[in-house]
Amino acid sequence: MTPSAAPTAPHRRRAASGRHVGRAIFRTLYRGRAVHPERVPADGPVVLVANHAAFLDGPFVFSLAPRPVTFLVKQEAFSGAFGLVVRGAGQIPIDRSTGDRVALSTALAVLERGDAVGIFPEGTRRDGDVDEVNQGAAWIALRSGAPVVPVAVLGTRVPGGSPDAWPAPRAVLTVDFGEPFSLRPDPTAPGRERLRLASLTLQEALASHVRRARVDNGPSA
Repeated sequence: MTPSAAPTAPHRRRAASGRHVGRAIFRTLYRGRAVHPERVPADGPVVLVANHAAFLDGPFVFSLAPRPVTFLVKQEAFSGAFGLVVRGAGQIPIDRSTGDRVALSTALAVLERGDAVGIFPEGTRRDGDVDEVNQGAAWIALRSGAPVVPVAVLGTRVPGGSPDAWPAPRAVLTVDFGEPFSLRPDPTAPGRERLRLASLTLQEALASHVRRARVDNGPSA
């Protein structure tokens, strides 16, 4: 997964502007709250990795993160009216069926200028337990050397509902930020094995944080 010259990253003002709009929505239509936002480094490159169980996860984390974040978003979302919103907010389309080199190298460009990148390493909406992850998040973290912050998203999945169902208005939605950690490659392992082991470390760290966040924030979160 060695990309060619990095494409131009979306301008940081686009993520900042979209975040202000989203924050207003999630604090009026819903009772959105951010737990431990101080754990996210205030400046410099950082990779936010979050669990994924419902449609609102991406917009919610994007809006309540303590600093603007450029997310990798499935390319299918960049169509229609919603696609205009996502593109206008400076997000990066990614083809989930391949190792999308353009998307990964664009994310690296965002980190190289000292900004934040967000990824849902499960790749698609599951039950949010983080039982498995794709390798793109670990590759970006290893390549950039940026610290990784695990993020637990709670309350966005309607009990018994589909991943596309929206919670009722004024429902409590929580995004809980974990302690940052560095993802270090195993120097004794060959290249592909280093990435596999790093992905496993990332998966375990995120899954562990999600379990703790569920206990700490209670069943109503």
